[in-house]
Amino acid sequence: MYHGQTTSKGPCNSTQIYQQPPRLLIVHIALPSWADLCSNLCEALQNFFSLACSLMGPSRMSLFSLYVVQNQHECILPFVQVKGNFARLQACISELRILQREGCFRPQATSLQLAIKDGLQQFKQYSGHMTTSAALTYTSLEITVLTSQPGKEVVKQLEEGLKDTDIVRVRRLQVVEITKGVLECMDSASPVEEASDDESSILGTDIDLQTIDNDVVSMEIFFKAWLHNNGTDQEHVHLLLPSRSFSSISRARDNPMCLKCDLQERLLSPSLLPGTADGSLRMDDPKGDFSTLYQMVSQSSASRYKLRVIKALKSSGVCESLTYGLPFILRPTSCWQLEWDELETNQQHFHALCHSLLKREWLLLAKGEPLSQGHSLREPASTFYVILPSRSPSLLVKAVATRELMLPSPFPLLPEDMPDDSRKTVESMLDDLELEPTYNPLQVWSHLYSHLSSTFAKPQGRLHPSIPARPGHCK
Repeated sequence: MYHGQTTSKGPCNSTQIYQQPPRLLIVHIALPSWADLCSNLCEALQNFFSLACSLMGPSRMSLFSLYVVQNQHECILPFVQVKGNFARLQACISELRILQREGCFRPQATSLQLAIKDGLQQFKQYSGHMTTSAALTYTSLEITVLTSQPGKEVVKQLEEGLKDTDIVRVRRLQVVEITKGVLECMDSASPVEEASDDESSILGTDIDLQTIDNDVVSMEIFFKAWLHNNGTDQEHVHLLLPSRSFSSISRARDNPMCLKCDLQERLLSPSLLPGTADGSLRMDDPKGDFSTLYQMVSQSSASRYKLRVIKALKSSGVCESLTYGLPFILRPTSCWQLEWDELETNQQHFHALCHSLLKREWLLLAKGEPLSQGHSLREPASTFYVILPSRSPSLLVKAVATRELMLPSPFPLLPEDMPDDSRKTVESMLDDLELEPTYNPLQVWSHLYSHLSSTFAKPQGRLHPSIPARPGHCK
């Protein structure tokens, strides 16, 4: 089994950097716990697919299939393309909602292994029907088992039951235990989002184990990770730092120190979603905000996209009005093609940079080096970025305005003396506001999910699979 390795030929494009491998989701049902998690799981899936099917530009998810395991395994959705198939996915979620909630059965010991084997067979059949060029996209499969049973027991059961099974085409096999807890970190978004990385561990040799809470927000966050570019075939960005600042690390003073990083989105751009409030600002190109740092990275597989640090700034020295566009996250790369020693050293230097910037209360100003323009005599325009440290082992990257983009905006100083009547009126109004120490987006709803769901046609009854079902297993 290969963790994070995919076959890649030729230069990387924006489609490749966004699209994730085909996914098989197996819902491992046991009563009576199914009654407690059914509605949360179905709502989270509905919300997630309303986003995944609505995003403009290249498809971030390719194929998806869903199995349930009760007293036997059953395929309720064979592999389908995610984009353009919201009606089928919604019908599948509706079937989950009506599954038996009461009783006392437990899944048979072999049902879960059979579901995985059957899903693999379905995947091979689907791939076999594709053209040669399209089949290259479907070289490996990620399998996720959602269970309310003790995760370690399920992992041991799978390790024993699959030891003689050919899983060379399984890129990742993951067991996710849904606990009975509720979301405990509603005052901060970060602990919830990072829990998937910090709390996961690898048991045995090939199976990942993760725990999530039984609430809609936690499940949504888990599924949204499928929209990230988590490929590890190559690092995304080279962050170049002046070597004279690291004379103890780099002997060659003329050569910059290079930190190899992976780039990750912090937000989904509203411009990629139909009918949002920002829709009037969308560019004619339906790729919308793909023409940002992420797109530049996707075009530079031959020579990695470079951010060259040109100076340091005080953390209070950049006005927020000068930054624009979507923020991105830089992390030390996990590219599998690098040697372990290089990965470890790169990570240590990255963490040291984060600590040093925090201690000094500094930001970095970096210049994005234009991609090779061949023999063109025109000098390409450059984009500049500010790089901000955080308490986590990551850096925040935001585009910053340059001279050419600036418009005149006078900012006179506030008058020192204010009329008492006006001051008292405003102070009284402010005193009535509820004060929160931080902004937590997980507590703010925009009704986007319901809006997106309503833009799709309603499912018309049961939809038949596009691949012939195996008797007794697939509807």
